[in-house]
Amino acid sequence: MMHIKKLDQLKALFEEMEQALIAYSGGVDSTLVAKIASDVLGDKALAITAVSPSLLPEELEDAKIQAATMGIRHQVVQTHEMENPNYTSNPVNRCYFCKSELHDTLKPLANKLGYPYVIDGVNADDFHDYRPGIQAAKERGARSPLAEVGVTKAEVRQISQYLNLPWWDKPAQPCLSSRFPYGEEITVKKLQRVGRAEIHLRKLGWNNLRVRSEGDTARIELPPEQIQKFVINTDLESVVSAFQEFGFIYVTLDLEGYRSGKLNQVLNQQVLQAAKK
Repeated sequence: MMHIKKLDQLKALFEEMEQALIAYSGGVDSTLVAKIASDVLGDKALAITAVSPSLLPEELEDAKIQAATMGIRHQVVQTHEMENPNYTSNPVNRCYFCKSELHDTLKPLANKLGYPYVIDGVNADDFHDYRPGIQAAKERGARSPLAEVGVTKAEVRQISQYLNLPWWDKPAQPCLSSRFPYGEEITVKKLQRVGRAEIHLRKLGWNNLRVRSEGDTARIELPPEQIQKFVINTDLESVVSAFQEFGFIYVTLDLEGYRSGKLNQVLNQQVLQAAKK
């Protein structure tokens, strides 16, 4: 099977590297990279999780648990992208400044510890979306084994399931800054507000979701097939009350439903408008 062949290619790639420092968020992509690196390299594999206000505390805890389960060495470092106005002003290339901060933190650490590369979890499908952070990582010499081997997101999950990783179907969880429309300033308070809102809904049993923040409005996105069930089975009044306690004034439900990279459709519309002029 194709995904098994690609697993063998990934193992061979890590054997050639001889050691690996992995930018490890705890998401399914970087976790698979960490797992294979650990299996091949043992103690010569090191997973590093960057902590900032844009990472949910629950996600950090998951990353720690998963690392312990895999048996890989794991460390936590702080990043300071919130101190960079190029990041907090939330331009369309915000992710570039986030990944710049990440790799400007990890690369010196890798050099100090004798690792020739920082390894990330970018997969082949990531190149089909607007991901300016990929460029920042490339500029700093990072390597992306999944992309190098041509592993898609679906194959990441297939390989993870084949390796009996219990989190193989874990929903994607990009940083909280992705919940804001481009141009709206990002603050620690806003990040915490969004994070608490998503945690509240997860505790109610809704795992694959986003809470988008636009000014004082929270827009809940769920998979389209779950919207009706959410409206019928959820105490909407208590959800609104909780969100208002977190700091939102208005709470809405997106009838189109959740779709990864949805905020990037604004960029596509801008490109089309520019082309018509």
